[in-house]
Amino acid sequence: MYIKGVGMTRFGTENNSSQKMIYEASFEALEDADMSPDDMDAIVLSTTDSAINGERQRLMGPVINSLLQTKKPVIRIPAVCGGGGAALWSALKMKHDNVLVIGNEKLVSNTSINVTDDILMAAERIYEQAEGMIFPAQNALVAQQHFLRYGSNSDDLALVALKNHDNAYMNPKAAFYKKKVTLEQIKKSPMVATPLRLFDCSLSVNGAAAAVLTSDRTDIEIVGSGLATDSLPTFERDDMTTWEATKRAASAAYEQAGVSASDIDFAEVHDAFTIVELMAYEDLGFADKGKGQKLIQDNTTRLDGRLPVNMSGGLKAKGHPISATGLSQIYELAKQLRSEAAERQVKGKTALAQNIGGCGANVAVHILKKIAG
Repeated sequence: MYIKGVGMTRFGTENNSSQKMIYEASFEALEDADMSPDDMDAIVLSTTDSAINGERQRLMGPVINSLLQTKKPVIRIPAVCGGGGAALWSALKMKHDNVLVIGNEKLVSNTSINVTDDILMAAERIYEQAEGMIFPAQNALVAQQHFLRYGSNSDDLALVALKNHDNAYMNPKAAFYKKKVTLEQIKKSPMVATPLRLFDCSLSVNGAAAAVLTSDRTDIEIVGSGLATDSLPTFERDDMTTWEATKRAASAAYEQAGVSASDIDFAEVHDAFTIVELMAYEDLGFADKGKGQKLIQDNTTRLDGRLPVNMSGGLKAKGHPISATGLSQIYELAKQLRSEAAERQVKGKTALAQNIGGCGANVAVHILKKIAG
């Protein structure tokens, strides 16, 4: 399948309704594709259907048909933070000629305590939820293990955050657009869960993103698509610092695409926490195990590096609206491949997106390629 159009709202804390965000992202994608809603064979939506966002609206399929003034089959793919990638993977399996894929979340609409509790439902309910193991705490334990085993440290994580904030500064659709963040601010930010500080954690935002998939040849082909799952709690796995779901999803995508990690020119990875980006370098094959920090130390993953990562600013600084995140990665990669990314433009023809649900429990990896002519 090919990508014909992409669309995305600005990510932020504005109190926009889900309907407005879905409409904006969908029609941007459709206009980019020069198509109408009636040209679609089906629509795939990812959203958590949160009960605390104040909208009291479930069964969003018919709502989308009302918004788009069409009557197409709509299915919902809920996979929390990995929902956008899972929706894309599912759409590719449907074998339709034209599919509109949408990710949406109205997340910042309640108190931090209630939003945190709502997100915690994506953790295991008996051990993790009952013990208050919110995701910063879970990822802090992972970071501690990586530090102990491989010698990475908080300075490495600070460089991940700095890179992504520098990139978001140039992205008009990022929450931190034109908001300068310094290395000193990052290192002095409040401790959330040792060793993770405030600027090691991604930003909760509202937002939507969409993509039009087609069987007709366009300038961007999805040449690889992998989806894998693991146990929900990290403590049930053999190694907390290696997320096997990423490795299996990436292996499937690489095999389909006929490429290896060394062929990837740039990537958008799921930096819900800075340690997760560092581990992604390793699990995706960009670095040997325990050597991920070397890439950030050597500036390999900066815009002017050999392998730019998170040109959009990533979840860290673009923002993380749960179900919309995976498709926002596809939006960024498409803009990069078409040389439409302005100040943050990088070079290359082969790109990768990694989208994670939970703490490495559900992972989608997609590989996009620029087609000549």
